[in-house]
Amino acid sequence: MSEAGAIEVTLAVGQNKYLPAEPAPAGPPRQAEMHAILEVGVSSGGGPAPGRREGAGAALAEVLIIDTSKSMLHPETKLHAAKDATIAALRLLPDGTAFAVLSGRFHATVVHPGPGAEAMAVADPHERETAEYAVRVLDADGGTAIGNWLDLARRLLDGQDTPLKHVLLLTDGRNEHDERAAMRLETALGACEGKFICDAWGIGDGWDAGVLLAVTRRLHGHAAAVRHESRLPAAYEELVHGLLGTALPEVRIRLVPTQGTVIRQVKQVVPSERELLATTAESGARGTEYVTRGWADEVRHYQVVLAADPSGRELGEDLQLAAVELLVPDAGHPVRLPAPQPILVNWTDNPDDASRQHPGVERHQMYQQSCAAVGDAYRAWLRGADGRAQASAELARALSLADRLGDARLREDLLRVADRDATPPYEVHVRDGLKDVDWQHLILSSAMTTPQPAGAPEHVPAGSGDPAGDGGGELIECPHCKWLGPAGSLFCGGDCGRPLGEPA
Repeated sequence: MSEAGAIEVTLAVGQNKYLPAEPAPAGPPRQAEMHAILEVGVSSGGGPAPGRREGAGAALAEVLIIDTSKSMLHPETKLHAAKDATIAALRLLPDGTAFAVLSGRFHATVVHPGPGAEAMAVADPHERETAEYAVRVLDADGGTAIGNWLDLARRLLDGQDTPLKHVLLLTDGRNEHDERAAMRLETALGACEGKFICDAWGIGDGWDAGVLLAVTRRLHGHAAAVRHESRLPAAYEELVHGLLGTALPEVRIRLVPTQGTVIRQVKQVVPSERELLATTAESGARGTEYVTRGWADEVRHYQVVLAADPSGRELGEDLQLAAVELLVPDAGHPVRLPAPQPILVNWTDNPDDASRQHPGVERHQMYQQSCAAVGDAYRAWLRGADGRAQASAELARALSLADRLGDARLREDLLRVADRDATPPYEVHVRDGLKDVDWQHLILSSAMTTPQPAGAPEHVPAGSGDPAGDGGGELIECPHCKWLGPAGSLFCGGDCGRPLGEPA
C-alpha cells in the first residue's frame, strides 16, 4: 500500500533453523520442537495516531475502577490520590468517548453515570464535570472483590462497538475478601478475556503483585504500581495519553502450518510474558490466528513453538514448517502490512548446529529463570531467619542473570532488596528492614522484559551460514490452492503440487 501517512506494520522472524534429525524410536513418531521469535513492530511515521484525529473519541470506551475498600483510608492519602488520578484521567477523555467510573468493594457500583446504570456515559464538558463531582464525594468501606469489579466492567463494555475497550483498575489490597476469591476471579477473567484490555495498578503497601499479573496477563494489559501516592495522577495522565495515541487497536498473527507441523504454543515475551489464545481464522482462510491488542508506536516479540517429526525428511535442506502473516482488521486508516514470512527447519546430523539457540529464545529463558528466582527468594524471605540464606542465594542468581541480560532496570530493582559485596566473591545478602511491598514491586519488575540492547544485534541475515540466524525470506502464494511457500519454490508444497508458474 502506498498511501501517504499509512501506519506501517513490520515483521522479522528469528530462529535457529537447525534441528537434530535423529531416527525416530519404535513407537509414536518423535516430535522435535522449533522455537522462533517474531519481532512485530507498528509505526505511525511520527504523524498523529488515529486516536488523535477528528472524531476519534469514539474509538475508545473507558472504564475507570477505584478501590474504595476500607483499607484505602489507612492512610487517607491513598484515597485522595486515587480520586485525583481518576479525575486527571477523566479530564483527558475526548468528547464522544464512552466512559464509566466504578467503585470497588465487596461488590462494584457504578459511580458515574450512576448506580444501576446499564449504559455508559458519553464524554462532554457536563458529563466530565458531573463524574468529577461523583468521584470527589466517594468514601471507603468494606473489602476487596476484584472479580466482581471486572465482571461489571465487562457488562458495561459489552454494549460498546468501539475498536478499543479499556479498563483501568486501581487497588491497594489483596483479593482475599472475596468469597472463594481465586475461583471468582478466575471465572471473571474467563468471561472478560478477549473483551477488553485491562491495566492494573497497585497503591499503598498491601497489594498483591500476583493478582495484578494474573489480571493483566489474561486481559492483555500492564501491571504497575507507584511507590509514592503523589505520583499516581501523573502516571494516569501518561497512560491515558498513550491510549489516545493508540495506532492500531488490534493486530492478528496468522500461522499456517505445513502438513505434519503442530502449533504447540504462541506467547508474547517482550515487553512482558503472556499466552495468546488461538482463534479461528476468517471464513475460507487457512491456519490459526492469534489476537494482539492496543498497539502504540512500539515493537513486541512473540515466541512460537512448533513441533514436527524428522522421520523420512532430507538432511541439509531448508523446509517450511509454517507461514507467518500479519493482519489488521477494520483499521479505519491506511496500513502497510509486511509480506508473509516462513518459519523454516533444516534437519541436521551436526550436533553443534542443532544445539545452538537463537539469542531471542535464550534471552527469554533467562528472564524466566530470573523471575522464578525472585519468586523463590520472596517465599524464602517469608520464612524469616530460616529462609534468609536461601533468599540471598536466589537473589544472587537473579542478579547474575540481570548482569548477563544487560538489564540495568532489573539490576537496580534487585539491589533495592539485596546488598552485593563490591569485592570478590561478590556475595549477595538480603537487606534488613524489608517490607512485603518491597518484594511486590520487585515481582512486578521481574515480570518485565526487554529486547537485546542496542549494539548487540539479535538477527543474522539468512544464508550467512550462522545457524542462529533468521528464518528469513519472503513467501509466494500458489494461485491454485493458496499455499504459502518460499519465493524460490518451483512447485506448490501444498495440496495441489502444481508448478507455480501455471496460471490459476
